[in-house]
Amino acid sequence: MAEHFREDSVISVAVRLDPEHPQGLLFDPHQPQLRVTDLGAVRGDGIFETMLAVNGSIKQFGPHLDRLRRSAEITEIGIPPEESWRTAVELGIDEFRTRGGLPEEITVRLTATRGVDGEPASEDPQWAGTYWILLTPVPESTKAKRGAPVAVTLLDRGYDAAAAERAPWLLLSAKTLSYAVNMAALRWAKQHGFDDVVFVTSDNKVLEAPTSTLVLMTVAADGPPKLITPTLKTGILPGTTQGAAFAGAERAGWELGYGPLTPEDVRSADHAWLLSSVRLASPISRVDQAAKDVSEHYTSQLMDFLAQDLAETYPAEP
Repeated sequence: MAEHFREDSVISVAVRLDPEHPQGLLFDPHQPQLRVTDLGAVRGDGIFETMLAVNGSIKQFGPHLDRLRRSAEITEIGIPPEESWRTAVELGIDEFRTRGGLPEEITVRLTATRGVDGEPASEDPQWAGTYWILLTPVPESTKAKRGAPVAVTLLDRGYDAAAAERAPWLLLSAKTLSYAVNMAALRWAKQHGFDDVVFVTSDNKVLEAPTSTLVLMTVAADGPPKLITPTLKTGILPGTTQGAAFAGAERAGWELGYGPLTPEDVRSADHAWLLSSVRLASPISRVDQAAKDVSEHYTSQLMDFLAQDLAETYPAEP
């Protein structure tokens, strides 16, 4: 298959899933593939997951697929079965080997859209949309930033903490393609001297960052440290990387906690991090204009927990 691709396409591999190719079909990501009438492009009507593969092994594959299914249920978008996603991802990883070298780390993005309005790809709801996987080597610049301190600003998300329950049509806890607000928030933050954002509800409850999960730590003089993350009841995404960190922390005898949290909790916590699948753990060194202590020791331990990744299921919020 390699000869069907442009030479410079070695930087990425793409796999399509459709009713005729339930195990996946390689395609050239440099060539047009998506119809301009696809609702994913027209309305951002789709869902996705981004995972990390290390030496060909997907980190937290099960939890990511669980979250994709959850997003599919919330948005009512049909998606292929788990075995199709897994087989297609393996096809993409094998393509790197065929081309002469498997990168040590690959970003794996699964995408599903509602498809073309009025023209379902199949009568089977599992295959009615548009589905593909993009595999891209992790840039060295991304690896170099892992563990580096970040400054964050707290920004109003524009709704209260009860909105997810009161207005399910807002899709607050689904990972959708509609990321315009998230990207606008990041641009605003960078224009004002910050690296990232932590969203806050209009009634002063802490949510998540645009592309990562917030985790706080309190350190006791006579006991184990405690990790705390915002509650899912506010409509945030279940954090797969946060779940892996909590699983490792639980094995190490640390305490775990789940919001609700306020901005003051963020400022007063002994340490804080943003966790994400590819960037891993980023310690927070500043919240708005307030400095925070950065612990290389605990950041290293979190990185170790994420490297272990022994669990396919993670501690559940009570």
